[in-house]
Amino acid sequence: MRRLRTRVAGVLLAVLALTVTTACSSEDGAAGSEPAAKAEAAADRVEPLADTPVPQLPVTVRSSDGRKVTVRDAERIVPLSGSLSEIVFTLGLGDRVVARDITATFAQAEKLPVVTRNHDVSAESVLSLKPDLVLAETSTGPDEAMDQIRDAGVPVLVVDPAKGLEDVGPRIGTVARALGVPTAGEELTKRSEERIAAVRKDIPKKTDKPRVAFLYLRGTASVYLIGGKDSGATSLLEAAGAVDGGAESGLEKDFTTITTEALAEAAPDAILVMSKGLESVGGIDGLVEIPGVAQTPAGMDRRVVSIEDGVLLNYGPRTDEVLKSLVDQLYGDAK
Repeated sequence: MRRLRTRVAGVLLAVLALTVTTACSSEDGAAGSEPAAKAEAAADRVEPLADTPVPQLPVTVRSSDGRKVTVRDAERIVPLSGSLSEIVFTLGLGDRVVARDITATFAQAEKLPVVTRNHDVSAESVLSLKPDLVLAETSTGPDEAMDQIRDAGVPVLVVDPAKGLEDVGPRIGTVARALGVPTAGEELTKRSEERIAAVRKDIPKKTDKPRVAFLYLRGTASVYLIGGKDSGATSLLEAAGAVDGGAESGLEKDFTTITTEALAEAAPDAILVMSKGLESVGGIDGLVEIPGVAQTPAGMDRRVVSIEDGVLLNYGPRTDEVLKSLVDQLYGDAK
């Protein structure tokens, strides 16, 4: 749980590797379950730009760890997070990716070899693939493995973490510049931001904004957490015209163990969960058995928004799909 103390993305990565039960079925009755199913089907694939760019290299870029990184070739790329993989593939350079992190779950990446073990990077696995460039997040580790990759002479670009909608463009731009395709990065940023704006225009204008609590659940590992100010979900919920109940109730940390008191303070009208998390507790029937959930407005109404794990908090080229799914499930026919 080392990453729990650093930032939300680390928490999600650290526990996602644990075995998850799949007892939930389509009869669970989640609010907006049909839109959720459609969104997950769409989220299984990324949509590359129409024109495949040709990298103009070498380039020297600044990594978020303060190092200057010179990229001379980009024929063999190893992105060490699902979010970074998504950006590379969407830029149109997916055929150059030779490995994936366990969180890269979209269809185009699924057959690539995995170079992480329980979300820790295996330096030996990465180096065996002879990469020209490794893309990493600030939470990627362990440090010893990353140092081993650098010591072997492989350029490693560390990218600032995604915390909200405002990070979509900068992260795309950072990766695109490192790959020598800055124009493609500008095109993808424009496309992504326009699509997000289009979804936001369709959000109902309500004076009484729904309160939503983001719950991170892994039933098989007895992990039951409620998101607070730094969970990463606040920006997405606010973009959907909602209020982050956990943050609004005063939870300052990224995640806090779920208690009856914390849920009562959050007083959610709806609950946001990752789809595998919902499955791991036995669907909505199991969710409302968690102490305190049944007593919330969301629990009484069984109002649950479920979004696919591998895309929910990526804040990248598919964030418009995530936002649309959230809006569709949250408001339903009221739009």
